[in-house]
Amino acid sequence: MTTRTTSFVIALLTTCFAASVLADDDASVRKDLFTVIALQGLPCGEVVSFTTKGDNDHIASCKDGNRYHVFLNAQGRVVVERQ
Repeated sequence: MTTRTTSFVIALLTTCFAASVLADDDASVRKDLFTVIALQGLPCGEVVSFTTKGDNDHIASCKDGNRYHVFLNAQGRVVVERQ
């Protein structure tokens, strides 16, 4: 293999590995967001996607169409607001 081909293969494998790790992280965050929403007694069903606005600050979209802003307030408490 040439150096150019070897570099391409390494870059491709690194990208695939990073995508796999990010997918695992996404699933974990979706599960955590669902748990927080459910513990607040709000309807959701399942978190299908989320947008990260900042550290511990997310907008969660649920399977049933509901959207929630989930974040930590100044006192360090979890807050869930319907959007």
